[in-house]
Parts: sequence; structure tokens; C-alpha cells
Amino acid sequence: MQTMFRDHLSMYPPNNSEVYELKICKGTSLPFDSVKEHQVEALLNVQSSKGIFHKLTDQPWIKDRPYMFTLPKPFDCMFLKQLEAYVVLWFYKPRQKKIFIKIRIDKWLELQDTCGRKSITEEMAINNGEKLYIITKKS
Repeated sequence: MQTMFRDHLSMYPPNNSEVYELKICKGTSLPFDSVKEHQVEALLNVQSSKGIFHKLTDQPWIKDRPYMFTLPKPFDCMFLKQLEAYVVLWFYKPRQKKIFIKIRIDKWLELQDTCGRKSITEEMAINNGEKLYIITKKS
């Protein structure tokens, strides 16, 4: 999912910076608590003026094979604030078009609090988010 989403954003970049938490569902609904508390907090902080600092992880280094696992980092760290923050869902269906649904974190929390369920269905996601039609090389 990560690779497909990255490729989609490369072809169709958003107008402004955004942050995402990606989730895949292979059933009929995804539990709201699959987005963990620390992830919700980070998404809310990024969306607010409080912001969030994040250090990019250093890649492993193997002596005598310096490029085996090392990927170049764009930079060391970042501070993000007042950006759109989304949960992106993929209700996986084999051999069907790939549709991801991005839902603003505040809408996600509103649904969690008001829908009367412990999980979100694809229909709920579509009605409260934005469909992204993912085009892959094999599509």
C-alpha cells in the first residue's frame, strides 16, 4: 500500500503538504482503534499550530557493504504544523481496481464518536472521505 500510495502522490501531488496514516482492510470494516492513540495525537498536532517534530530513522549500515541497506535520506528531521492530516484506507479486494479513501483526522474522530459502531465500513468511509483511484503499472 505504501509503495502504491507513494507512486500515486508522485503522479498526482496534492496542492499543499499533507500527512497520512495508511490502513489496509481485508474485511468488511476496519476497527477505529486500528489508528492508535499516539497516531491520532500526532495527526491532530500536525493539523494544529502545536506541530510535531520527527527525526527520520537512520538506515542500517553493514561494513564492507555500505549500500546494501542504506537508502539516501532527504534530510535528518522535520517540524510539521498546520497541515492537513488524513487517515487513508484501502478496502482491499483482489483483482479489482484499487481505490484508497482519505478521511481528515477530525472527521475520523467524529465518526468514531457518533456512528454507534466500533469500526468503519467502506460505505461510511466513502461518504465521509475522498476517493483516490490508484493507478499502478499493472492496472
